[in-house]
Amino acid sequence: MQSIPVDTARLGVLRCAIAPEAKISNPETQEVKRDRDGNPVWTVAVTVRQDRRRISVIEIAVSGQPKGIEEGQVVKVTGLTAFMWSMGDRHGVSFRADAVTPVTGPAHAKGGDA
Repeated sequence: MQSIPVDTARLGVLRCAIAPEAKISNPETQEVKRDRDGNPVWTVAVTVRQDRRRISVIEIAVSGQPKGIEEGQVVKVTGLTAFMWSMGDRHGVSFRADAVTPVTGPAHAKGGDA
């Protein structure tokens, strides 16, 4: 799997679209996926809008439960990496980050124009 570092400064304002959810590795048993160190993996859906183009939503996997993130809130993504993958006829891009944290302050309030 090829990994590509992503410059989040070029992605514009990043906003939480869906609050953090545990990533399920086995839907039958509801087992939570774990990273190499045994930490649970969580996903956060984040909206990305560059240069007034249309909004895209990406799901970002992160080890450990992100704290203090609510839907609509501006977030900071640290250490974002894109991974190219393929399985048979299917292929795509997955995203992983070292951390997803809330951005606080009056200019970045939920629902603001940041």
